[in-house]
Amino acid sequence: MSFLRDLNPAQQDAVRAVNGPVMIIAGAGSGKTRVLTYRIAHLISCGVPPSSILALTFTNKAAQEMKQRIGVLAGDTARDLWMGTFHSMFARILRRESTHLGYTPSYSIYDSDDSLGAVKRSMERLRIATQQYHPTAIRSRISFCKNQMITPSAAQERSKDIFDEQAARVYSEYIRLLKSSNAMDFDDLLVKPIELFEAHPEILGKYQHRFTFLLVDEFQDTNRAQYKVMQLLGEKYRNICVVGDDAQSIYSFRGADVRNILDFTKDYPDCQSFKLEQNYRSTKSIIGVADALIQNNTNRLQKHLWTDNDRGDPVKVLQCADDQDEALRIVHIVQEEVGKHKADLKDVAILYRTNAQSRAIEDALRRSGVPYTIVGGIRFYERKEIKDVLAYLRLLANPKDQESLLRVINVPARGIGDTTVERLRAYAETLRVSLLEALSHADGITELSERTRRSVRHFGSLIAKYSHLRSHMGLGEWPRALVDELGILTVLKEERTPEAMARWENIQELLSALSEFAQQGSSATLEAFLEEVSLVSDIDTWEGTTNAVTLMTLHASKGLEFPVVCVAGLEEGLLPFASSQMDPADVEEERRLLYVGMTRAQRKLYLAYAHMRYRFGEATFSAPSRFLAEVGADHVEHEHKRVPVRGGIRSTASERSVRSTAHRKPPRVSEDGFTSDAMPDYESESQELTAIKRGHMVRHELFGRGKVIEVSGSGEGRKAVVQFEDFGLKSLILKFARLRPG
Repeated sequence: MSFLRDLNPAQQDAVRAVNGPVMIIAGAGSGKTRVLTYRIAHLISCGVPPSSILALTFTNKAAQEMKQRIGVLAGDTARDLWMGTFHSMFARILRRESTHLGYTPSYSIYDSDDSLGAVKRSMERLRIATQQYHPTAIRSRISFCKNQMITPSAAQERSKDIFDEQAARVYSEYIRLLKSSNAMDFDDLLVKPIELFEAHPEILGKYQHRFTFLLVDEFQDTNRAQYKVMQLLGEKYRNICVVGDDAQSIYSFRGADVRNILDFTKDYPDCQSFKLEQNYRSTKSIIGVADALIQNNTNRLQKHLWTDNDRGDPVKVLQCADDQDEALRIVHIVQEEVGKHKADLKDVAILYRTNAQSRAIEDALRRSGVPYTIVGGIRFYERKEIKDVLAYLRLLANPKDQESLLRVINVPARGIGDTTVERLRAYAETLRVSLLEALSHADGITELSERTRRSVRHFGSLIAKYSHLRSHMGLGEWPRALVDELGILTVLKEERTPEAMARWENIQELLSALSEFAQQGSSATLEAFLEEVSLVSDIDTWEGTTNAVTLMTLHASKGLEFPVVCVAGLEEGLLPFASSQMDPADVEEERRLLYVGMTRAQRKLYLAYAHMRYRFGEATFSAPSRFLAEVGADHVEHEHKRVPVRGGIRSTASERSVRSTAHRKPPRVSEDGFTSDAMPDYESESQELTAIKRGHMVRHELFGRGKVIEVSGSGEGRKAVVQFEDFGLKSLILKFARLRPG
């Protein structure tokens, strides 16, 4: 147990509290992973069998890393730990117990695309128009209901409008369709275990006896279903340890409920609570700014983050003219860090609220020749060519999987169109057989031509052939034979385009992955492989070893750290997202989101905002985020440097705003303390707006001097395209642009 000397006193106390419910509130960078790792190693050293420990994490990557560390501390027995994500661990239990719920162990796990397809088919069967009710919105509603453990009948009773009523109808049909396809979606991996345990107390008792100790990481991001299943499993021994930070709860859009951590002591009044407040990651300046921000949340557990690290550089706020200026400023920071401070490119992360913000930043990085990588782009297993091959594999594992069959029945093209598919589906329903079984009866469908019947029979024979070969060839062999017979690689090779060759390489990589997986021995089944790839997340596949700047959303940055972090887009309407009229709880979550982004930084933190940004195709003018006023002034410096760009030196928005203050009204301070720019007097300016003509020289408060290239529209919608000397071509709405003769 000498390894406990590696921990500080607060961490040691949290690790040594073995029995009964325990809550560990772990501030950002306070060694949460270390405490969780050492706690499990401590349990094993106290004689708890590793197989009796269930540790639930939020990424497979985190589970793998912790399991390796536990192995170093506690020995090889750590391999018997049940450790992984909620979804992967309960998928494992469901594989063993699925027959009790009417599924076979080879059930498919539908991803978001498969789930959406099933929603659309459910809507078709109910004759609900997808033009009137968007399938994505209905799928989101179904997911919400599942995570809140609301049944279709309960959803129908709670309906407040026609959309809720129709969504509840689709919800019921969707469940029926998934069941007939022997398939579950991601939400089912959490909901079905609850159904299993409540319907079969003897099975619940078996797993309660099996898992005498439960540990839950990132507890603030659990939803009600996850909390419920955790309570059920831990009911017998009550050795439940939850680790998390309410200040980092940022996934309510996925169903996460911060009340789980805020109210834990109410459900477990005898629980021992520990606070880890010492940060080991960041400088005093970064921690000071982040802690000042999060103190503005009222619905929170009290704690104060602190650090013994150096003060470091102040946090710099970049005031930018527009999104292009913001991108150039960030690129300059990257170049300065690499050139002057000898940092690696991979030391720098650029974070933003929405994926759309990356476009301007990517453009600037490309033009400057700075390598970058994006976390959250199209994942390997979501690429079309990969999903096509995986659909064949899933169909072979689960012949009832209708979504997979429909995806590949005409891939590659076999002359089996939508009309044929509809006739096959109708015939399958008449015979009360699966769609795949109906293929062998295609001769009985008189509406099909002989050529179409041959195509249908050929596809059915292909699936039957490889269903047989599965038992005679290895997992690394028969999938390659299948791909060769389909001719996909040959077609891609003959295209001779870079895009086709990239797809060719992707399929080869998938086949290599299957071969590598097959080396794991008897546990390396097709079903196990499909389950593993279906549960891969963005962060699981990100290594961070490539020497390139990392771009990602604030949500995706959770759990990571970088020496230098730039957060872009700190504007009202963007961060916090939406309007200032949003619910206070939503504002608090947006504040937590920025807090997460700030605390990713180890040495330097930059916060950028733009006065004008293109959103939804229009120039949008925004006030700085209210959060900038909440971080205080003790550790903050507003950037006033001149930024070198191609073609000379560009003055920053900060300098221009200083020069122009004489022409502006003083800012307005509202009752709630927020400061906003004074609104222009539009009535007195209306005559000037109509006087602006093509060819005129004008001056903009932020963009400087420019020439009007084109004027269009009328009234409040009147626009002008202006070629500015410093900022290039801009399209402006004259009502907001406040142009003056230049």
